[in-house]
Amino acid sequence: MARLAGVSQATVSLVFSGSAGHRVSDATRQRIHDAARELGYRPQAAGRQLRLGRSGMVLLAVPNLLGPFFGRVLTGVHEEAARHGLSVVVSSGWDAATLAEAAAAGRFDGLLICSPDDKQLGGLPADTAAVFLDADPAANPGRPTVELDLTAGMRAAVAHLAELGHRRIGYLRSVHSAYTFRVRQAAFAAASAELVVQERAVSLNEGNREAARVARELLAGPDRPRAVVCDDDVVASGLYQAADESGLRIPGDLSVVGMDNIPVAELLSPPLTTVDLPGEQLGRTGLATLVALLGGELPPPTAPLATSLVVRGSTAPA
Repeated sequence: MARLAGVSQATVSLVFSGSAGHRVSDATRQRIHDAARELGYRPQAAGRQLRLGRSGMVLLAVPNLLGPFFGRVLTGVHEEAARHGLSVVVSSGWDAATLAEAAAAGRFDGLLICSPDDKQLGGLPADTAAVFLDADPAANPGRPTVELDLTAGMRAAVAHLAELGHRRIGYLRSVHSAYTFRVRQAAFAAASAELVVQERAVSLNEGNREAARVARELLAGPDRPRAVVCDDDVVASGLYQAADESGLRIPGDLSVVGMDNIPVAELLSPPLTTVDLPGEQLGRTGLATLVALLGGELPPPTAPLATSLVVRGSTAPA
């Protein structure tokens, strides 16, 4: 196989052991995997795991498996894990004690902890290979963190509505106790300081129906906002339902902006203007960082991943 791929046997071993890190280029990895497929080679996972003292599995911990954004993250994690011969297990709702127990038991080579609830922080053994995604670096000192530029995304959402002439806007904010929502809300407060804002709090754990109920409250009365920013796209879909029940047209009577850019955003009628959070890139970067950590490298800090406003049909001039 090494001869067919044009590399040394040591390089082949590095790739199939999952410990190549940044020492082997993507092009070389691809040649090795192509050669393996051509020769019908399948690495003996059990033997490799015994040799390396590893399970070949990583844990991706998310707050809620039903959250559509985490499907995007998982896609990126799976793509990158396949390149390194790793398997991915997904957990939902694990608290810090459960995560610490899983880490101490040695069932996983490493942990990816995405958009953690406050209850998921702290308590990990010092020697656990862990990477945090969409999390507060200050809460996880000494551990790699891959962030999203949520502040820029929320700033772009509010600026878009202001440029359309909206001066009275609503905000449906999550009560979820997590860093990712605290950043969104702080960014919204700063960006909307010169606007008239009506806020309502909504529980994401109760889904679209609860979002619709809270949105109906926001839209009731003669002084209702003519534009609304939502902390995520699931909340925005609840707002769509409430607007329809209230006889309001989007965007004629009400402009709506979401955040996440999950698949449903394009399926709503009209399609939702929203901030794209690059979940797949977040997953790929996180897994690559974890692999480097497992290979004995200390990954350098990375800049927050860029977010962008995707303008569709749910916003219009005031």
